[in-house]
Amino acid sequence: MITDLALMHLLQLVSPSLPIGMYSYSQGLEHAVEDGWITNSTEASEWITGILENSILHVDLPIFSRLFDAWEQQESESIETWSATLLAYRETSELRAEDRQTGQALARLLVGMKFDEVAVWQRKLNITQATMFTFAAVKWNIPKQAALAGFLWSWLENQILCAVKLVPLGQVSGQNLAHELSKKIPELLEQGLALKNHEIGGSVFGLALASSRHEMQYSRLFRS
Repeated sequence: MITDLALMHLLQLVSPSLPIGMYSYSQGLEHAVEDGWITNSTEASEWITGILENSILHVDLPIFSRLFDAWEQQESESIETWSATLLAYRETSELRAEDRQTGQALARLLVGMKFDEVAVWQRKLNITQATMFTFAAVKWNIPKQAALAGFLWSWLENQILCAVKLVPLGQVSGQNLAHELSKKIPELLEQGLALKNHEIGGSVFGLALASSRHEMQYSRLFRS
């Protein structure tokens, strides 16, 4: 069970106001809208669901779990390995840059909060947001499953906020989308936590294509 204090810390970690710049990334969704792949709430739901079920489930969730365990057991080599592995699954320069930049921003924030042991991570090329998120979760005694649910919700909320701005969707449509897609989180967590090492790996071609084309998009609001 998560304690009240741990819950407050988790809410802090997943808050849109956390100063790591997540609001400036769309993870390819901006170009998907630009090319007319996403024009309404239904298509936005299909896009986000596709990424959840074919990439996040098979890559982010199991690696997040292993990073959490590595921090908990203070296995520095394992932390390095899984962080580099997660970054290697990012298929475009924009997606890799996003993970590095948000991870470095979170590392700087944690150092500013007196967690000096992660100062070295500010300069590491294989840093990811999940690497620093799991560190904070372990330090703040947030249970793994709760931390994973929060991390997944944060990603989902950001994608929906991007869709609200870009498609655009109305605020009510955005909330309906969040309500429906959040129902997938418990099952995704169960499946992701059950994956073995050799089962890790997934890709969404449309995401990779949209992200790579976004790098050359003339006019854009987001950095990815």
